[in-house]
Amino acid sequence: MVKLSVVVPFYNVQTYALETLRSLRANSREDFEFLLVDDCSTDGTPDILERAERELPGAVLLRHERNGGLATARNTGLDAARGEYVTFLDGDDWVAPGYYEQLLASIEGLGCDFVRTDHVQFTARARTIHRVPVGRRDEVLRPRDAILPAHRSTSVDYPYAWAGIYHRRIVDRGLVHFTDGLRTAEDRPWIWRLHREAESFAAVGLLGIFYRRGVASSLTQIGDVRQLDFIKAFDQVIAETSKDSEADRFLLKAVRTYCAIIAHHLGSKERFEPAVARQLRTMSAAALKRLPQDVLKEALDSMDLDRSARLRRLRRRSLSSAGKAAA
Repeated sequence: MVKLSVVVPFYNVQTYALETLRSLRANSREDFEFLLVDDCSTDGTPDILERAERELPGAVLLRHERNGGLATARNTGLDAARGEYVTFLDGDDWVAPGYYEQLLASIEGLGCDFVRTDHVQFTARARTIHRVPVGRRDEVLRPRDAILPAHRSTSVDYPYAWAGIYHRRIVDRGLVHFTDGLRTAEDRPWIWRLHREAESFAAVGLLGIFYRRGVASSLTQIGDVRQLDFIKAFDQVIAETSKDSEADRFLLKAVRTYCAIIAHHLGSKERFEPAVARQLRTMSAAALKRLPQDVLKEALDSMDLDRSARLRRLRRRSLSSAGKAAA
């Protein structure tokens, strides 16, 4: 029986893939499997993965005929996973030796649906520890109780899928799958659904996963139209949260987070191609108009002056343009 499945998507990461695979080898166990998903890479990544399929214990190579993006690649791995527990790793990150054994022991000891972990972010030689924004550690909690408060960073603002481990029972319920086709912010609807619908979770202070920042091919570094999928992702968060039995409690948090992300992208629009920057403004204005206006007002009133002013200006221009078009 497979105890742990590790889903690892790869796309054009030949520079880093060997380090990732070496770290998996240092975590291999006879009841672990490593699902290596090649998302139609066009560099040397496929050759590296073919060799890993032969040499890495527990490796299973899965290939996409066309590029589907991170969300779809993770789903491919999930659909093939046989483990009692599942976790993720990105193809340009790595884990410390023995990390997965410790991670598995943590969820087995706690007996909950999922566990969230701290991680180390690194850029070149710089290392920074990032912690799950949950104060109570090594204690089983209700995931819904970790969504609020609206004005502070909470567990739903720490959406990294690889910073955790998930029991088969919630995989089978569809709670660990992603929205196919989302090119960015795919983890936002995912983390919200996980916290609304799972029954138990815990945060642990386990360090051992290393998240690489500043990769040139990463979507966070590319200012093309794929970045605008964050609109689709947060529209999904709002739509699903609106149907929740406690929508009145959670909507302010969802709307406030959506507004913060829009403000962030508008504030760094110079990194986008000009046509994409224009599309960003248009789509963001339309998104603000779609939100429940009473909740939007409360969210803007609770934000800092710089971000709220940026969003209010966009909203006013949109309303003004709509009025002129109607006239």
